[in-house]
Amino acid sequence: MDVLTTIISQLLLPRQRTIERFAQQAGDIQQQQLKILLRKAKNTEWGRKFDFGSIRTYADFSGRLPLQTYDDVKPSVMRMINGEKNILWPSAVRWYAQSSGTTHDRSKYLPLTPEIRDAQYKGGLDCVTLYLRNNPTSRFFSHKGLILGGSHSPSPLNRHAHCGDLSGLLIQNINPLVNLIRVPKKRIVLMDEWESKIQAIVESARNEDVGNLSGVPSWMLVVIKAMLQKTGRSSLTDVWPNLEVFFHGGISFEPYRDQYKSLIPSDKMHYMETYNASEGFFGIQDDLADPALLLMPDYGIFYEFLPTDEFSGSHRPAAVPWEEVEVNRNYALVITTCGGLWRYIIGDTIRFTSVFPHKFVISGRTTHYINAFGEELMVGHADNAISLTCRETGAKVKEYTAAPLFMLDKAQGQHQWLIEFEEMPASIPDFSALLDRHLQELNSDYAAKRYKEISLRPLKVIVAREGIFYEWLRQKGKLGGQHKAPRLSNDRKLIEELLACMQQKQAF
Repeated sequence: MDVLTTIISQLLLPRQRTIERFAQQAGDIQQQQLKILLRKAKNTEWGRKFDFGSIRTYADFSGRLPLQTYDDVKPSVMRMINGEKNILWPSAVRWYAQSSGTTHDRSKYLPLTPEIRDAQYKGGLDCVTLYLRNNPTSRFFSHKGLILGGSHSPSPLNRHAHCGDLSGLLIQNINPLVNLIRVPKKRIVLMDEWESKIQAIVESARNEDVGNLSGVPSWMLVVIKAMLQKTGRSSLTDVWPNLEVFFHGGISFEPYRDQYKSLIPSDKMHYMETYNASEGFFGIQDDLADPALLLMPDYGIFYEFLPTDEFSGSHRPAAVPWEEVEVNRNYALVITTCGGLWRYIIGDTIRFTSVFPHKFVISGRTTHYINAFGEELMVGHADNAISLTCRETGAKVKEYTAAPLFMLDKAQGQHQWLIEFEEMPASIPDFSALLDRHLQELNSDYAAKRYKEISLRPLKVIVAREGIFYEWLRQKGKLGGQHKAPRLSNDRKLIEELLACMQQKQAF
């Protein structure tokens, strides 16, 4: 460990000890977080409407405030963008994170208050804190970090408000001292034209001493390949020999793990997952040998959890607080934040692997799944099955999406998988059969529907031509940042759009 990293590691020791006490103190921390949030917002429009000042217990809170979706809070957010104060949170809010990851053309705008912005920075620092705890020989601060981010621009509704990708907003407002150890320059990373940005990043960073990467795996892979093409090198360690860690999030890393290992063939390379979204920073992988993430209780967020196995049509089960969750059960995440979101259903589902400390894996999205035939297929199942199948066949998957196909004449159904391969398997039928088998192993509901093909026939893989997902994102104006095509859809809208894109190209 170099001198600078040693000094900073010593300064971070108190925070390391605080994190280690989460197992015993998280419940108390969460109760305190709720009290602080209610106190700060008691004089806002929402605080007066629900009489925050008289709320004393969790039962008061959960019984008085309804669960919210974006459509519920959107009118309030639009008023805030237009300059109104003290609506969801005290004072005016100038910055808004524009959400991604949906097939809808309409964007979601989430208030980036100073408090939620500072919590995001705190999460980033905690990533480094935990990484250094796990890697005492690291030379982290003797090299630079490449941070891949999006852009922002004045809101079309109000020029005094700025909207954009969360990463772009955070880089715009970052402490200037961080820029001394970060590449590329702010003007490059905030460029809004993605393809030009990639080339500018490559040109500015190829001769730098980069030791760590931060970004979404799919987009960072694009940058890495552009870097290798520009430099003529076969591995990234030939370009940056001191590379030691990739902080990644936004999508599952599993489908990309083998590609990264082949492009960064180094036994000193580490991969650390984070869970930060436009709504807040939620979790960090605190043990590199354990894929589960530690739920962070002191980032200005109060958590609740909706058991997904109790959902029935439009019925939502009662949410439970931190202390009442169970391991190996899927929950939809509900958050109350210092960004002005109150009992907000974020749309992600998680499954706890342990409690005290509360550690979890991201199991999917409340809207990104396939349950057309009772198979309850979640994104976590799909990502893991793809990863296992690639490992056994030598294939490499670049992007994929899957959707149900209804066979009304046979009273059966089938899953169609549109897959863009980085490296093709020797046999698509063998790949398909193996993928189907792994899905059955990982998901008992899927296996039950596949049994004797009662409801589901074997899945079908359609090979996507190169670049089709990239083209779809470009058509949607979603290149770069945290944007991605949904892995699973319970209808055929997305897959039909992608298939239409393929046919249009073939027509030429």
